[in-house]
Amino acid sequence: MKIAVLDKCTVTNGDVSLAALEEIGEVKYFDTVAPEQIPGAIGDSEAVIVNKAKITSEIMDACPSLRFVGLFATGYNNIDVTAARERGIAVCNVPGYSTESVAQLAFAFILHFATSIGKYSESTSRGDWANSETFSYLSYPITELAGKTLGIFGLGDIGKAVARIGRAFGMDIIATSRRKMYVEGVEFVTKEELFRRSDYLSLHCPLTDQTRGLVNRETLALMKPTAVLINTSRGGVVEEEPLREALNSGKLRGAGIDVLDVEPMTKGHPYLDTKNIIITPHVAWGSLEARTRLIGMVAENLRAFERGEILNRVEL
Repeated sequence: MKIAVLDKCTVTNGDVSLAALEEIGEVKYFDTVAPEQIPGAIGDSEAVIVNKAKITSEIMDACPSLRFVGLFATGYNNIDVTAARERGIAVCNVPGYSTESVAQLAFAFILHFATSIGKYSESTSRGDWANSETFSYLSYPITELAGKTLGIFGLGDIGKAVARIGRAFGMDIIATSRRKMYVEGVEFVTKEELFRRSDYLSLHCPLTDQTRGLVNRETLALMKPTAVLINTSRGGVVEEEPLREALNSGKLRGAGIDVLDVEPMTKGHPYLDTKNIIITPHVAWGSLEARTRLIGMVAENLRAFERGEILNRVEL
């Protein structure tokens, strides 16, 4: 089997092996590829594996040998699934590979704001401790998580993992989810109550017509001025200008943001001069362990397809 791998640079910088794919067939690798160059990159390959590159109906028509589209991701909005179905092309995603990795970064954001660890590190590097008259100084707030309310919007696998960590810290967990369920130690509340009561509000929902702009002027106005917003889901869930205004005006204590509406971040983005915001470049999913799992699962999807089995197919 001939396999084209696009977006290679988004899943490994050499620290994670792609050998599992090479065991299946003849692989050619590409990093970022301009849209008009994608048909040429795929060529006569029977399988293409992508992360964010768009595979459209036009690309499928230009690549008649194509039988399989694999994703280095859970989301598949960059694939024309309807067109793939019409052409008999299998489309497979990878669910659940990054649960622990994303939950970990969400809590790294929470701990940053609870402990002021970044500010203390910067202060020490400036020589403030060396110049201190006492053994310790408390220039920045430190608060305990125990007894605080952690709100979670979206209680899928990642949301549940965040809830589990929060419970270990002694936090009270409230959540809103589109599916009714029972989760030990979690109180289910309305969306409005979630925004009102949360000391830390962590978003773990897909980007849909229902969740786009979930965080806006109206919902931000419900939040406590001492609250912190965490977004490791999708950028479009948060309206960026209202969040910037809330942070700069002190109507919200802080925000930890791993995703933006347009990625990569545009030059001069308004978040760059926003107060009390921590921004990471969409890396919550990217632990070494998660990427290793991801590549192994991508390879298994392709092996299953070769065997005529259905595994993680999204076009059916």
